[in-house]
Order: sequence, then C-alpha cells, then structure tokens
Amino acid sequence: MKKNILNLFTALLLLSTSLSSCGTQKEALAISDKEKEIFASQSEEPVEISDEKTEYEIIIIEPGFNIWLQSVARPEGYYSKSFLENRNQILVLNWNQRVLQPNRFNPNLYELQINYDPQIDYGYEVNYKLYNYFVFFQRRYNQRLGPFLPRI
Repeated sequence: MKKNILNLFTALLLLSTSLSSCGTQKEALAISDKEKEIFASQSEEPVEISDEKTEYEIIIIEPGFNIWLQSVARPEGYYSKSFLENRNQILVLNWNQRVLQPNRFNPNLYELQINYDPQIDYGYEVNYKLYNYFVFFQRRYNQRLGPFLPRI
C-alpha cells in the first residue's frame, strides 16, 4: 500500500515538474507600421455600436479605433456570429474581473464594467464591433484578455 502511494506521489511530482517546464511564453504581437500609426493618432471619432431590434447601444470613444476598424480589422461577415458571441463572453468576463481589481490592473485602462448577458441576442453588428474593440484594445495597450492572441 505504501509503495503504491509512493509511486503515485512520484508520478504526480514528475507530471507537475514536466508541466511547469512547459509553461507558455508570452508571444509578441506583430504590429504593422499602419497599426502603429493609428495607435499614435489622437483622432477621436466615436464608434456607435447599436442594434435597433434589441435597443442596445455602446459608444466607444477611443483615439484611433474608428480608423482601425475601417482599415485594419477583418470586414463584417468574416467571423460567424457564434464565434463573436463566444469570444465576447470570455473577453467581457476577463475585462470585468480587471475592472474589479484596480490595484492589480491599470484603472485608467479598465474603467467601467461591461454588461454583456450571453442570454441576450445583441445581433451581429454589436458583437462584431465589441469583439474588434477588444482586439484593438489588446493590440494597442499590449494586454491579453483571454487564452488566445488578439490576431487580425
């Protein structure tokens, strides 16, 4: 019995050691010159995200986001609605957790919580623009809100 417990302990120790040595490294994002120029701009054209059917509206006033959305982001229709909804659930959850931890995460970046209910159908446009805002935000401020890289 003691030998089985010792073997199990040894196996768990080896497994944990091998897993810890395979830790993920933070992969650097490839930011194009065009994106760098947009990120440096101070142009503040608000982007309205709304859906008349659901009567939801978000207004994003972030320098460069409107230009980035029109020139760098994947076009509407590129992603499926279910893809956008699934990603937005994860990204909103992580965003809101950071808002609640101002001592750990920059409160100037994470100011307000986002009220996103996965049970509500916000429509394609709302999900598309919200998702792209998260991609823009992560790329501009070198943040990581989920387990995946914010790629274009």
